Amino acid sequence: MSSDREDVSAQVFFLANLTIMLAYAAIMVAIVVPVARAGQLRTNRLATATAMIFFSCAVGHGLHAVMAYRAFAQVSAVHPLHDTSLAWSWASAGWDAFTAIVGVYYWSLRRGYGVLLGKGAIYVDPWGQRRLDEVEARERAAQDAAEAHRATLATVVERLDDGVIGLTPEGVITAWNGGAERLFGYTAAEVLGRRADMFVDDADGAGQQLDALARMRRGERSLRYEARRLRKDGTPVDVALTIAPIEDQAGQVIGVSALARDITAAKEAADRQRALEQRTHQAERMESLGNLAGGVAHDFNNVLAIIANYTAFAMEETADRPHVQADLSQVRTAVERATALTRQLLTFTRGDAIQPRNVDLNAAVSEVQAMLERTIGEHITLTTVLSAQPLTVYADPSRLHQVLLNLAINARDAMPDGGTLILEANTTTLDGDGLDMQPAPPAGTYARLLVSDTGQGMPPEVVARIFEPFFTTKPRGQGTGLGLATVYGIVTEAGGAINVYSEPGIGTTFRIYLPLAADSGPPVALSPQDAPPHGDGRTVLVVEDEPALARVVARILTNGGYHVLAAENGPQALSLFAEHGCDVLLTDVIMPEMSGPRLATLVHRTDPGLPVLYMSGYSNGLLGTTHELDDDIAFIEKPFTAADLLRKVASLQHDGDRHVGTSRHN
Repeated sequence: MSSDREDVSAQVFFLANLTIMLAYAAIMVAIVVPVARAGQLRTNRLATATAMIFFSCAVGHGLHAVMAYRAFAQVSAVHPLHDTSLAWSWASAGWDAFTAIVGVYYWSLRRGYGVLLGKGAIYVDPWGQRRLDEVEARERAAQDAAEAHRATLATVVERLDDGVIGLTPEGVITAWNGGAERLFGYTAAEVLGRRADMFVDDADGAGQQLDALARMRRGERSLRYEARRLRKDGTPVDVALTIAPIEDQAGQVIGVSALARDITAAKEAADRQRALEQRTHQAERMESLGNLAGGVAHDFNNVLAIIANYTAFAMEETADRPHVQADLSQVRTAVERATALTRQLLTFTRGDAIQPRNVDLNAAVSEVQAMLERTIGEHITLTTVLSAQPLTVYADPSRLHQVLLNLAINARDAMPDGGTLILEANTTTLDGDGLDMQPAPPAGTYARLLVSDTGQGMPPEVVARIFEPFFTTKPRGQGTGLGLATVYGIVTEAGGAINVYSEPGIGTTFRIYLPLAADSGPPVALSPQDAPPHGDGRTVLVVEDEPALARVVARILTNGGYHVLAAENGPQALSLFAEHGCDVLLTDVIMPEMSGPRLATLVHRTDPGLPVLYMSGYSNGLLGTTHELDDDIAFIEKPFTAADLLRKVASLQHDGDRHVGTSRHN
């Protein structure tokens, strides 16, 4: 009976181990097959360890099954059976130890893995499942955050004012944001798949773009440059481009990103600033030159006044000697040229005093036309176009004539073979944004003078320099380079602006803009002067620190019927005035020890109504910081002629006794 029970137990043990072996083998196959199909037999160490566990368990249970089979199959002698069972027991124990080692290896790997291949691929214990859930939650949160970040970034990129453009390394457009659509006018559907050179307006721009893409393909990290591109409607737009490569995980360039920013307004602002700086530098140069000119103008004009008037005296004494008259005429012509040159120099440097009045531009144009018709030449067709309504500006009439004459003479010189000269007066409205104005005037309504010719014209590089002092394109000896500089000085002094348009072979047009007079009072125009009246013995106190010029002035006044008291400086003049008195004070403006205005102030303490006539070749602002004379200031500019001086003195009236000086002298 005992033997029968042992046989039954052995058979049951055999069947149980055989069944478990088959089950573990099946599980092993279920793990190995999908891992092998996924190509992870060598890389998925967790799957390999799991398969090894089930394989070792299957082999172990196979060994137990063999042992059970031999137990009931062999009924030989006790010793042989015992020896065989002992051998199989050691083999089973050794395999069980190997299985334990594999299990420990498996669990050391299992702590760092989630699943073998996918969800449900292996049984996970509750503790491990909790860890897997935590890992999955963290991964899901990270993915959600990354997705939210990408969505936010996409929204920011889409709403940028700057254009964000994606390109292939060859320049084909692959991405297009809303900023690019607003910048260039194209929708994404219109540009995706097309080449980026569709926005280039010239060959240079295309070459620049191809070079930038090539540099990105060669591995440059970024590139910045400015370029001009075309919008959908064909208008140009200036953009600042930032180009950067897009690389994959292996570092290969798979695309290019381009950031385009509209800098049109910024460039216009920079152009305005540059133009303003140029005008400022020009004004500074003018001021420096004015200081230099003013330093010598006073003495130079004194010398010219002496030469001019002694020449006139000599011509009066030699009226019966024609050859002497001819020589003296040449001297007078040279003095006139030197006088004009000095006045031009002082005009554009604002170094002389001006006497503005309300001037009718129509009348000024008509007067200049009458002068030009006699001198401009028959080969020039002169045309004037006057405004249908009166145009009154506040300016110095003689200077306004000088502007028109200078421009007309330049136009004549530009038409040696003949042509047409047009003088036109009208009004216009400016918006204040004219970059081509020198200087840029504020917005408003202006009187406009146009001087146009059909002459040779000028290239842009000459136009850019025509208002520079001493710059001229005329041959040596035919131009001083001060004509247009003088025009510029007069126009800017009057608060106006000037514009030049010229094309070689076609002609030139000067446009002068002057503010309309706020008070359109009666305009004045230059008219011929009558002969000066006789002085009738009135006393004139002459104060001049240049002795030779003082003698000239005294001789002119004496010949004109005046009694003259002469002083070399202010203190001497005060002594003569206190002793003799006078009817008119004629004083230089700039003198040592005491200026002319200071002398007049001291004299007026005694005789407030005494007329004062200032004379100067350069007042240096002593008669007004703006170089603009008040209506109650009498002024004569050196060098002057005898007739000019006598007319000016005769125009002055004393408020009291007209012959106080004469009676005291008598």
